Amino acid sequence: MDQHPRVLIPTGLSLDCAVDLLPKPTILIDEDGYIVAANRAYRDYYGVDPIGKQTRLHPGKNSWGHAQEECLVRYPCRGRVEYVQIRCHALYDLQGKRYWAEECLPIYPNPQGLNVRPNAMVGSSPVFMDCLHQIFKAARTHAPVLLRGESGTGKELAAHALHQFSERSAGPLLTVDCSTMTEHLFESEFMGHERGAFTGCIDRKIGLYEHAHQGTLFLDEIGELPLTMQAKLLRVLETGLFRRLGGTAQLHADVRIVAATNRDLQQMIREKRFREDLYYRLAAIEIDLPALRERVEDIPEIVQVLLERINREWGGHWQLSEEATHLLCTYKYPGNIRELRNILQKAMALCDGDTLLPRHIHFFHAAGQNQSGTAMERPSLRGRPDNFRELLTIFEGSRRQFAKHIGVSERTVYRWLQEA
Repeated sequence: MDQHPRVLIPTGLSLDCAVDLLPKPTILIDEDGYIVAANRAYRDYYGVDPIGKQTRLHPGKNSWGHAQEECLVRYPCRGRVEYVQIRCHALYDLQGKRYWAEECLPIYPNPQGLNVRPNAMVGSSPVFMDCLHQIFKAARTHAPVLLRGESGTGKELAAHALHQFSERSAGPLLTVDCSTMTEHLFESEFMGHERGAFTGCIDRKIGLYEHAHQGTLFLDEIGELPLTMQAKLLRVLETGLFRRLGGTAQLHADVRIVAATNRDLQQMIREKRFREDLYYRLAAIEIDLPALRERVEDIPEIVQVLLERINREWGGHWQLSEEATHLLCTYKYPGNIRELRNILQKAMALCDGDTLLPRHIHFFHAAGQNQSGTAMERPSLRGRPDNFRELLTIFEGSRRQFAKHIGVSERTVYRWLQEA
């Protein structure tokens, strides 16, 4: 017997009429996972009639009677795809038949969702969707957020998403690059200064913290901030109170802090290079951004976004061949999305036409290490790749181009073919 209260469909109402009473876009799913009803709000917003289609979000027999935790999914909407918040609960008719009511709620005020260029976060892999869901949930709080991830994983884009999802989205989003801050510059830029605060200072300056009032301040590369500046930052973050350099008036600003690092801050704390009290002030919520090699299935879509951006910047019309796209999915990308962009830019520079082919793709062979310090796998391999025949097919059987691409001699490729 169910331990949860039943939500009943009113007597005499059809499924369509009952679901139309719900104000938010909602579909009704039967026990076999088929959509049996959709309300007017759903049809008006998404522009489709989903009746009879099977949904992948069918709850399963063990979930009936339970409200499912909300999740984010990618959802088709009038010829585009956007991220949608899904909330589910069970409905019962008077005969006891069960249905799954699924609310499909747009999560972003702009109708194009998070695909707005140039601050696009794209992907549909489970690890990416889990990360995006954490960002969405964290954004609804006022707590500081620490974004952790390797260089090039998109921490600045994640900070933009946190701001856009939050109640502060109408306010400013300002970025502080902590790796470029000297102690004097930090105080002047971060907290501002009064006229005459130092030699040559002829006017008052409002600092970034004050400018970010009722908005978000993104502290990028927070692990690069020297200890002396960490102490000054901590005092401001604990109270929201500060004084401009050279001033006496105590000021206040309401600012949400988002910090990012590719450093191991816990290790830095043990080495006395990062303040533990500042760490806990910044890391009320921690979100780990996945490396590109952990979300290979997202590479084709990321590539398309990058191509659009570079085409717009360079005034070109380049596109990627299917073979080149497949080749891009075979690499580990120690530099993550930033490295992928560089590879595409180099390919565009080498391409005579508008179509990028496998021969235009050149991976970087400089020695690299991952976060833990172990050697990264590179396309330049001493041994034979397990999928070398598949890779050779991408190069249309050309041993010379294949050998040049992975950094071995043509004779070596010939020997591999003989051994296989």
